[in-house]
Amino acid sequence: MSLKGYFFIACFFIFSAGSLLFPHLGIYGYLADYCINPADQWYGRPFARMGFRFSFTLAVATLIGIILQRKKLKFGEALLYRQEWYLLFFLLALWLTHFISPETVGRYGATDHPTVKFTKIVIFTLMMTHVITDYKKLSGLFWVLAGAATILGMKAYSIPFGAFSRGRLEGIGGADFAEANFFAAFMAAMLPIIAIQFLRSPWYGKIICLVSGAFTVNAVILCRSRGAFVGLVAGAIISCIFAPQKHRKKIVLLLIVGMIGVVSVTDQTFIDRILTISVDQTEMDESAGSRFRLWEAGTQMFINNPLGIGPGNWYQNIGSYIPEYEGKDSHSTYVKCLAETGILGFSLFAWLVWLSYSNLRRTYKDAVAIGKDELDDFMHFYFAITVSCVILFTCALTITMIYTEILWLLLMLPVCLRRAFDNYLADTKLSL
Repeated sequence: MSLKGYFFIACFFIFSAGSLLFPHLGIYGYLADYCINPADQWYGRPFARMGFRFSFTLAVATLIGIILQRKKLKFGEALLYRQEWYLLFFLLALWLTHFISPETVGRYGATDHPTVKFTKIVIFTLMMTHVITDYKKLSGLFWVLAGAATILGMKAYSIPFGAFSRGRLEGIGGADFAEANFFAAFMAAMLPIIAIQFLRSPWYGKIICLVSGAFTVNAVILCRSRGAFVGLVAGAIISCIFAPQKHRKKIVLLLIVGMIGVVSVTDQTFIDRILTISVDQTEMDESAGSRFRLWEAGTQMFINNPLGIGPGNWYQNIGSYIPEYEGKDSHSTYVKCLAETGILGFSLFAWLVWLSYSNLRRTYKDAVAIGKDELDDFMHFYFAITVSCVILFTCALTITMIYTEILWLLLMLPVCLRRAFDNYLADTKLSL
C-alpha cells in the first residue's frame, strides 16, 4: 500500500468521524469524493475492493451528525426556504411523471434510475443547505471545490497524449465527469470560485489560487469543449455586468489576467475546434449539426406528451423520431427536462433557476444596503456563485446535466449564502 493510499484512507476516516461532531466536515468530504472519485483512482481502488463505500459512508455520517448536533445548527429565518420547498416539489413532479409514464427499458441495470439518483441528490443538497450556514463554512466549501479542481487539473496535466480519446481529455474525475464536455463544464464553473478565493486570500492563498487556476484552465483547454468555451464567454460577460461596484476594478483586472492565461495555454487543436462554432447549419460539423435535429425531436416529444415521456425514457423514445439516432443523448439539459418531465417539471425547474438568482440578488442588495466592510465576503460569494451558475447553465445548453449532482449543488448554493447572511444578521444584531 502506498503512502498516498494511507493518506487518503486517513482523510476518509477523519472526515467521516469528524462529521459526527462537525457535520460540515462530512459535506466537505462528500463533495471531494464526488469530484475526485477516489474509488476509481489507483490509491483508492484497493479500499473500494474491500467494500468501502466512500460517498455513502460520508453521507450517512453527516446525516447522523446533523441529528446529533441539531441544536447547534442555525437554519436562518426558516427550516425550509422557498427555494428548498420548490426543490422538493420538483422531486415530487419527477416521481409523478415516472409513475404515469411507460417503464424505462434496458437502460439502468447497473446504475440508479434518474428518479432514485435525483432523490439522493435532493437529500444531500438539503443537508448541505442546512449545514453550510455561515460564511466561514461557505468559504471552506469553496476551498474544497477549488482543491478538487486543482487535483483534477494536475491529473489532466500529467496524462500522456496517447491516453486521450480523439484528441480530447476523457475519463477524469467523478462518474458525472467521465465525458470531456461534462468535465470541461465542471472545471470552467470552478474558475470564478478560484478567482474569488484569490481576491479574499492573503499572499500564500493567492499563490495557491494561481496554481489552481492555471491547472484548471489547462484542463478545460485539453477537453476541446465548445460548450465550455461558450460558457466561459458568457461568464466573462456576466463578470463585467454583475461585479460588485466596490470590487469591480479588481475583478476586471483579474478577468484580463485570466484571459491572458487562457490564450497562453491554448493550442491550435483547440482553436480549430472552437472555429467550428456556428449558428448556420450548413457550416456546422456533423456533431454540432446533429444537436439541432435532436432538439427538434425533443420538442416534438413534448408536443406529443405534454406531461412528459418519463425520467430516463429519452433513449428509448428518440429512435421513434430519428431512427438513425436510436439511443443517442439529447445534448441539452433543457430539452431533456422538457421532454422527460413535461410542462410541470420544466416550469418548476425554470422557477428554481429564477429563485436561485432572486436569492443571490436579494443577499447582495441587503449587504450593500447595510454598507459595512465586514459584509464584503457575502458580496464576493454572491459574485462567484452567480458567475459559476451562468457558466454551468450556459454549458447546459449543449450538455445533458438535468440529473447531474453538480448542477443542483450550484443551483442551491444561493440558499447557503442567504442562510449564512440571515445568521450573520442575527448574530451581530444588525438590521436592514
